[in-house]
Amino acid sequence: MKISELSRRSGVSIPTIKYYLRDGLLPHGQVTATNQADYSEEHLRRLRLIRTLVEVRRLPVSAVKEILGAITEEGDLHQIFGIVLDARPATRHQKQARQEQTAGQDEAPGVADARKLITEMGWEVSSSTTAIQTLGAVLDALSAMDSDINWQSLLPYAQLTDRISELDVQQMNGVSGLLELAERAVLVSVLLEPALLALRRLAQEDKSARLFSGSRDEGGDI
Repeated sequence: MKISELSRRSGVSIPTIKYYLRDGLLPHGQVTATNQADYSEEHLRRLRLIRTLVEVRRLPVSAVKEILGAITEEGDLHQIFGIVLDARPATRHQKQARQEQTAGQDEAPGVADARKLITEMGWEVSSSTTAIQTLGAVLDALSAMDSDINWQSLLPYAQLTDRISELDVQQMNGVSGLLELAERAVLVSVLLEPALLALRRLAQEDKSARLFSGSRDEGGDI
């Protein structure tokens, strides 16, 4: 396909595609004439992945370039999934920086509690996974508010999430090819998250109406 069709099918402007080509994010197409080249479905898949990482995941182009390079080098589905989730550093430099950042620091109470929850669930996760810090910060905030919600209170949520994660990973079955695997990982880990949050909000509204209102008008507000 020509660059115009690549742009149309990917939703990425031609100037942006040319920028990705110059910066090495997108490999050059097969030259057919002066200033003309043909692009394959692989180019389209890679371009869609780049667009999602940049526009949805909000990553800088430099980070996307590192991720794409790491995906190519790793060739391992677990590592690819971890890189997309930010559970695995995409480069050795990032891994070293993350280790140096946490070295010698006492863990906040929330992070320690987050690790207790992980142990209780029997989850095998990297000790440097950023989600641990995120969960720890939430637990610290709950404690600061004198909330009675603690890591044990989150166990039922963790159990439900565990089932959701099984559905997530099942979406990866039958997928082959590094870029296709990475694309699927982005779809499952990034694009579905807003949908899951929306479903939760809808379910909360329904349960609130049933529990607290007693009755409701169809289509009415809470």
